[in-house]
This record gives sequence, C-alpha cells and structure tokens, in this order.
Amino acid sequence: MITFIIAVFLLLTTPGPGVLTLAGVGSAYGYRHGFRYLIGLLIGQNIVAIAVATGLAAILLAAPIIRNILLVLSVSYMIFLAYKIAFSGSKIAFIGASKSPGVRGGIILQIINPKAYVVNTSLFTGFSIWPDSFTTEITFKFFALNLIWLCIHILWLAMGVTIHRLSLSARIQHFINISMAIALIAVVGLALWAQFYTN
Repeated sequence: MITFIIAVFLLLTTPGPGVLTLAGVGSAYGYRHGFRYLIGLLIGQNIVAIAVATGLAAILLAAPIIRNILLVLSVSYMIFLAYKIAFSGSKIAFIGASKSPGVRGGIILQIINPKAYVVNTSLFTGFSIWPDSFTTEITFKFFALNLIWLCIHILWLAMGVTIHRLSLSARIQHFINISMAIALIAVVGLALWAQFYTN
C-alpha cells in the first residue's frame, strides 16, 4: 500500500501532457481558467481509469505476458519523457497553450494522453494490495488516486501561476527540469521493483 501511494505521488507529480498544459494554462490565464481546465482533466482522468479498471485490468491480470509488454512500453515512454524534459534547455518544460482550453479541452486531452493510460495501467495492474478482493482493491485505488491527483494538480496549477509572476534565471529553470526528469526515472524504478521484487 505504501509503495502504491509513493508511486501515485511520483507518477502524478512528474510531468506529462496533463500537468504541463495545466501549468501552462495557469501561467497564461490565471486561476479561473486554470480550474475549469483542471475539472476537465479530472473528468478525463476518471474516464481513462474506469476504462482501464473495467476492461483492460481483467485481461492483464489473466495474461502476464501482456502485462509485461505493457510494463516495457510504460517504462520506455517514461524514460523518453524524462529525456525530453532533462534536455529541454534553460526554459521550464511547461507546455504552453494558445488559448484557454476549458473543461472540454481537459477531457479531450486526458482521453488522448498516453501518460494517462500508462499511469492508470501501471497503478491498477502493477500493485497488488488486496489480491483476494478485487473490488476492495479497485475502490481503494480510485479513492487514493483521485485524492492525490487533485492535490497534485492544484499545486501544478499554482506553480504555473506563480512562475509567471517570477523572473527565474536560466540556471534555476534548468535545475527544475533536471529535478522533474530524475523524479520520473524514480517512478520507473518503483514500477520495476513492484513488478519483479514483490511478485
């Protein structure tokens, strides 16, 4: 359970299209538009989570080879994302937005966001908490995921709004990028540990 909570925290804190665009919207348009977009991301996140938990989870639990293939794809994607962030230069790797996307934009982004599927697949199939009660495990995971998800995304939104008001040096912005990339690599390590050491 502790490993699961740590993984949720790291997976949601580390950058992906959702949090980076949320920070970008907050930086460009402030809290009001940012919260509308955050609501859309939350709805989209739960659509993806339900799709994974009700459809793919049963198949993955019954077919370890598919589970391992998805793990390799997930790890590969996270390493690629970490590389892109670490070497993004001296500007913080937020993804900007040309206009405020709103609730609908948040839902659409999460549905097409590969990290959302990677995260939910990893969390719902990679951490066995109550192997004798699938319903209890899924209920706990939904509750924990949504609670941590909301807190982390509010912080990312606040970070975007705050950074817009600051004049950070290129060196500090580069340090922030490296830190985000290292955190993402830590998630890869946790996923591999959960898959091979706990089984």
